[in-house]
Amino acid sequence: MAARSSAPPADRSARRPAVRPYDRRRAWLVTAMIVTFMVINFADKSVLGLAAVPIMDELNISNSTYGLISSSFYLFFSLSGLVVGFFASRISSRTMLFVMALLWAVAQLPVLAVAAVPTLIAGRVLLGVAEGPAASMSMHALYKWFPPERRGLPSALQIGGAAIGTLVSAPVLTWLITDFGWRSAYAVLAVVSLLWALVWRQTGHDGPFDESRPPRADAPRPGTHLPYRRLLLTGTVLGSIASAFGAAWALALAHAWLPAYLRTQLDMSPHAVATAISAISALSLVLLLTVSPLVDALKARGVSSRWSSGAVQGASVCVAAVPWPPFPSPTAPSSACS
Repeated sequence: MAARSSAPPADRSARRPAVRPYDRRRAWLVTAMIVTFMVINFADKSVLGLAAVPIMDELNISNSTYGLISSSFYLFFSLSGLVVGFFASRISSRTMLFVMALLWAVAQLPVLAVAAVPTLIAGRVLLGVAEGPAASMSMHALYKWFPPERRGLPSALQIGGAAIGTLVSAPVLTWLITDFGWRSAYAVLAVVSLLWALVWRQTGHDGPFDESRPPRADAPRPGTHLPYRRLLLTGTVLGSIASAFGAAWALALAHAWLPAYLRTQLDMSPHAVATAISAISALSLVLLLTVSPLVDALKARGVSSRWSSGAVQGASVCVAAVPWPPFPSPTAPSSACS
């Protein structure tokens, strides 16, 4: 009896599988894959706006119908992100991102088979479902490869993938649309999404800093979980939702209407439009890579997350809102209002 009770606790922990050490090379390989994932993500979002004018001309689509097609992307976008988030701790990030990329490829196919309003809507709805969880789940996968104190730059690069996606896709997709027709842009995106999924299947793995794994036997037990009702009503969550709403509104408007507006109302050529959009994306990328190190520096100096993260990022969204009200003022012909 005494011999059994005197067994040291270390024997139990020795039977547990050791956690893999931090692998810097593998971590940055995964980072590169996830940045590419986000580049494709935003190229998929941009293609409809960049091809808006030739699509509307060929299919004789009105502005209101085009607006319906564009907004259908967001029909299940948020719901999909919320639902998939509940399974983030049960399904590996490798599998989740693989399935998302496959669905991105499939979403481009309906309009290639039959170019019509219903197939455009079907493709955008499926794409919205598959891209709703993309940003959060790819960040979740990325965090598994870095300890908390090293996540600033990788997360900035992941978010910067959005700007890189628009920066790269605007000239490339415009070239495809202008020289080979708008369907070629959809076909290329389908192939690129499929290739990424196959490469990720071979190289993507969950990292050693997976906070969803069961705690070790000798780790302190966490306290009572905070109910979702209380969690979702905290000021931090509500403020983040408000900030994300404003940012998403601006992004949706830019992706859907900015290319068409520059072409039809300001009489810019397709390549000039691509250059303008790329320039905007380049500026946003510089700002992204500037703000994130600033947040890390403030945290390192002991500044609370409320001010280092919340205040800085909230101020950034407010500054981004300033140019929007006067934006429609440089209308070209008087028919722009018709």
